[in-house]
Amino acid sequence: MLYTSYWLLSLSLAFLYAYFFVLYIKHWNSLPYFPENDIYIPKTLISVLIPARNEEDNILKCITSIVGGNYPEHLFEIIVIDDHSEDSTPQCVLDFNQRNVRLIELKNYIKLGENQPYKKRAIEAAIDEANGDLIVTTDADCIAGENWLHLIAQFYETQDKRFIAAPVNFYEEQSFFERFQSLDYIGMMGITGAGVQGNFTHMCNGANLAYEKELFFEVGGFKGIDHVASGDDMLLMQKIARFFPSSLGFLKNPQATVFTKAKPNLKEFFSQRLRWASKSSSYTEGFTVFQLVAVFLFYSNIVFNLLLSIILGYPFFLLFLIQMGIKVSFDYIFLRIMTRFFSRQDLMPSFLQSQFIHLLYIIFVGLWSNVKKKYIWKGRVVR
Repeated sequence: MLYTSYWLLSLSLAFLYAYFFVLYIKHWNSLPYFPENDIYIPKTLISVLIPARNEEDNILKCITSIVGGNYPEHLFEIIVIDDHSEDSTPQCVLDFNQRNVRLIELKNYIKLGENQPYKKRAIEAAIDEANGDLIVTTDADCIAGENWLHLIAQFYETQDKRFIAAPVNFYEEQSFFERFQSLDYIGMMGITGAGVQGNFTHMCNGANLAYEKELFFEVGGFKGIDHVASGDDMLLMQKIARFFPSSLGFLKNPQATVFTKAKPNLKEFFSQRLRWASKSSSYTEGFTVFQLVAVFLFYSNIVFNLLLSIILGYPFFLLFLIQMGIKVSFDYIFLRIMTRFFSRQDLMPSFLQSQFIHLLYIIFVGLWSNVKKKYIWKGRVVR
C-alpha cells in the first residue's frame, strides 16, 4: 500500500510538471507577436533608469547602446543612479557629456546601512527626478538594440498597457556553462510571457521593464515590499497586478530584447540565483508559489528515486526514468519553441547535459535560499 502510494505521489508530481508546460506552451503560442512599425512616430517621453554600482567596465557600453538607438533624442533621457560605487563609475557617466544623460548619486539621498533596499531607493530617487511619463529600467551591464525604445513606446501607445515586461537574454557565451545559463534563461522568458498572457503568474526582469510614472505612484511605489533588498521588478509587478490586472503586458518581439553576459563561474552564478530566490518568500500570488514548490518537490523526488534505486533496485530506477523522461520531453519541446523564437537554435546541442545541471541547481538554490538569508552582491552584504 505504501509502495503504491509513493508511486502515485511521484507520478502525480511528474504529471503536474507536464501540465505546467502545457500551460506555458499554450499561452506563449497565444501571445500575439508585436511587429515594429518602421514609420510609426512615437510621442512618449521616456526616462531610462540605470542603477549602477561598481560598473566602470560596463556603464559606457550600456549608455552608448541606448543613445545609439533609433528613438528620437528629444523624447528620452538616461538617468544613471550611482549606488555608492568604489570605482570610477560616476566619472565615466560624467565624462559621457551628453545633454540627455545625467548622473544621480544615491549617497545624497540615503545613508549606508546593512538593511537598506539600495536598488529600490535608487529607482525611487530617479523617478522623483524623472521628466518622462514612461519609466524604463535596465541594468548597467546590459546592452540594448537600436529598436529597443521605439518598440517599447509603440507597444505602450497602441496596446493600452501601463506595465510592460520585455525579454532579457545572455549573449557571447564562451563555455558550456554559459550556454547552459542562456538556455535556462530563454526558458524563463517563455514562462514570463506565458504567465502574463494567461494571467496566472507574474514574472519579469528589471533589466527590461517599463511602467507609467503615474502608475508607480498610484500603487504606492515600493511601499510594503521594501523590506526585501531585491524585488524591484517581480514584487512591484505582482503588487500592480493586484490593483490593475489588465494593465500588464509582455512585449513579444526579439528586437525588444536587452542582452547581458552569463556568469563565468559557479560562485557568481549561485550568488545571482540565490539573490533571485531570496525574494520568493515575499511572493503574494498563490499559483506562482505553488509552481515553485511543485517544481522543487518534483526535482527533489527525481534525485531521491535515483538514490533509492541504488538501494532498492530496478522499480525505483524505472520510476526515475519515467520522471526524467517526462521532464526532458517537455523541457525540450518548450525550449525548442523558445530558441527558435529568439534565433538561438545554436544552444540546443547543450540541452541534454544542461538537464542534469538544471535539476541539481534548482534543488540546491531552493534549499540554500531558505537557510542562507544573507548574500553578497557587489561587495555588499544584503538580505
